[in-house]
This record gives sequence, structure tokens and C-alpha cells, in this order.
Amino acid sequence: MAETLLRVENVDVFYGDFQALWNVSLQVENALIVSIIGANGAGKSTLLNTISGLLKPTKGAIVFRGKKINGFMAYQTVEEGISLVPEGRRIFPILTVLENLEIGSYLPKARKRKNEVLQKIYELFPRIEERKRQLASTLSGGELQMLAIARALMCEPSLILFDEISLGLAPMIIKNIYERIGQINAEGTTVLLVEQDVKRSLKAAQKVYIMQSGSIRLEGRPGELSQKEIRKAYFGE
Repeated sequence: MAETLLRVENVDVFYGDFQALWNVSLQVENALIVSIIGANGAGKSTLLNTISGLLKPTKGAIVFRGKKINGFMAYQTVEEGISLVPEGRRIFPILTVLENLEIGSYLPKARKRKNEVLQKIYELFPRIEERKRQLASTLSGGELQMLAIARALMCEPSLILFDEISLGLAPMIIKNIYERIGQINAEGTTVLLVEQDVKRSLKAAQKVYIMQSGSIRLEGRPGELSQKEIRKAYFGE
């Protein structure tokens, strides 16, 4: 059995008086691709933002490599080995592609390996190398998503979180992005992937969780879940 890299244990999260997550628990095993599926507003992004330290749980625990990290600031979770590719990419538009990448290597240990990691990223995303001197604002939507992923990889994370990476992209670009995710995982990085696209998530992942109204409704390996179970969990039928 694969080693558990991340555990989320009975987590509640509030925005003011509004409760967004209810008693959420999940496990991410080392070297797997794990998908969290759910409709818009299901709590998927809230969960990723909580794991990454952007939000703080009011109850429960987040344990990474056996260490409790809930309460850590976002930069501290990066230091522990977790990177987030946020929804909407959040690239710095007035900086060049290379400058955006360099921001991803701000940790001391990452700075030491910056040039080596850059070469790996250019091999993974040749288009990024071609565009490295351009302002990020001049990139296409697909190129911006590649840059967001590349920036998250600059600190060589053990776990990378992807939040709605296919949003607004053409099907061929999405296919290419998912191929790169498979390559990232094959090279040893564990992936936690949030998506609304059920079919694509089931195909990409070895394990899936389905969220609805801030709670986990169903979990399992994609081949073990029936379409009826998935539909019921996704829509709350």
C-alpha cells in the first residue's frame, strides 16, 4: 500500500458566518493523481485553499508527511513541499515569463537549483522557453496555464494542487495540459486535482473524491464507482 502523503481530517471552514466545508476528510497517497470532483460551489477550491494555507480551518487537522500543518501560512506550506496552481492562474502580467518563473524559486533551496529546474521546465513546456523574454500579458490562455504550472514547479514540490486548470481553454490545449500533468506525476510529484469535468478527472486519476455542498459525498477508485453513484453524489440526487 502506498504511503499517505496528505491527510485532511474532519475539517470545517467558514467565511465569516457562512460554513463552506463540513467535516471534510480525505487522503492523498504518495505518487498518485487524486481528483476532487464537484459542481461549481461544491467547496473544491475552498478545500485546496485550506490545504495550501490561504484559509484556516475552524475544526479538524491537515497532516502532511506526518506533520500537522493547519495554521501554517501559505509560504510555510510551500516550504513543506506543497505548491498550488490557482484557479485563474494569477500570473504577474507586467513581468516577463522568466521573471514569473523566478518568483516561483524564492525559497533558498529552490534558488540554489533554479537553473537546473528551469531546464527541466523548458523540456516539459518548450513554448515557455520560446516566450521567456515576453511579458506574461502577451501570452495566450493556454500559455498562461503552462506558465502557472511551471511557476508552481520551480520550488520542486512533493505535492502539487491544481485548481480548475481546464477552465476557459480549448479542448486540444486541455488535452496537452493533462498530458503534462501525467508526465509531472510520472516523474515523482503527487497530484491533487480539482475539476468540474467528471469524465476527464476519472480518466486522469487513480482515486477520486466527489464533493457536494461542502462535504465529501463519495470516494473510491474510478473503475470501482458506477455512473449512478457518481451522478447521485455529484448532483445530490
